[in-house]
Amino acid sequence: MKLTTLAASLLLVAPLTGAWAQSSNNNLMYEVTITNITRGSFFTPVLVASHRPGVELFTLGQAASEELAALAEGGDIMPLEQTLLSNSNVVGTGHSDGLLGPGHSVTVRVPAGNANQISLAAMILPTNDGFIALNGVAIPRSGSQTFIVNGYDAGSEPNDELCQSIPGPDCGGEGGSPGAGGEGFVHIHAGIHGIGDLQAAEYDWRNPMASVTVQKIR
Repeated sequence: MKLTTLAASLLLVAPLTGAWAQSSNNNLMYEVTITNITRGSFFTPVLVASHRPGVELFTLGQAASEELAALAEGGDIMPLEQTLLSNSNVVGTGHSDGLLGPGHSVTVRVPAGNANQISLAAMILPTNDGFIALNGVAIPRSGSQTFIVNGYDAGSEPNDELCQSIPGPDCGGEGGSPGAGGEGFVHIHAGIHGIGDLQAAEYDWRNPMASVTVQKIR
C-alpha cells in the first residue's frame, strides 16, 4: 500500500488545528482532547467518530479492514472516515490536522446527537503499521471522562522498521513495505526493537501511548 497524496500532505502539515464533519442537526457536541504521552512517537491526524452501538474499528485477533490498514500504514484517514459516515449508527466524525508530537494535545469536536460511544484512531510514527485507538467506548452524558489509550499493530505490514516503508518526518518512506503481508490480525503493538533503521533507545515505548478526555459541551 503506497502513501496517498492526501496522506502525504497531512503528514507534512504542522498546525494542530481541528476539523469535523457533522451528520446531525443537534447543537450538542463532544469535545475530545487527545494527549500524546510518549517520549518519542508522533501521531498522524486523529480521526474521531461519535456513534451508537454496532460500530467497531477493529476486533483484536482478526484481520484489519482495508480502511484501517490504510490509516495504520500511511496515516490516510479518508477511507475509514468515509466508511464510518456511511454507517447509519454513526452520528458524526471529526479529525485533527498535522502531527501530534510528544507531550502535546489536540482537541477535536464531533456532534453528540444521540451518540453514546466514541471511537478514534491515528497512525503511530515511526512504525510500519502501528496505530492508537479507542474502539466504541461508552461516553458520559454529562461532565467528562478520561481514557488511557494503547498502541496497536494492524498486522497488515511486516514490522521491518525500515525507513523506506515508513512515512513521516523521521523516515519519509512510502507507507508500505515491499514485502507482502504481516501477522494477519490486529494485536497489541510490541514497540520498536531496533532491527532496521529505527533505534530502540529513541523510539521504543511501552503502553499506554495517549490520554483521551471526552466532554459533552454546547
